Amino acid sequence: MAVRASALSPCTGVCTIDKAGDAAGLCRGCARTLDEIAAWGAMTTGQRQAIMALLPERRATVAGAAPPR
Repeated sequence: MAVRASALSPCTGVCTIDKAGDAAGLCRGCARTLDEIAAWGAMTTGQRQAIMALLPERRATVAGAAPPR
């Protein structure tokens, strides 16, 4: 069964937004910003794919960030 690209989400269920450092403003689970998370349902497939393309680099930034306090 094929999954529609418009239904895909990078959400991992770990919803913690970094507040400082290199990963400030990014979710520790999916590496999206709060604005991107809030708008995700209304985005076009192209907009979602553009954000998905940014996530590998962002995830590396989040992975190297200090743990939240």
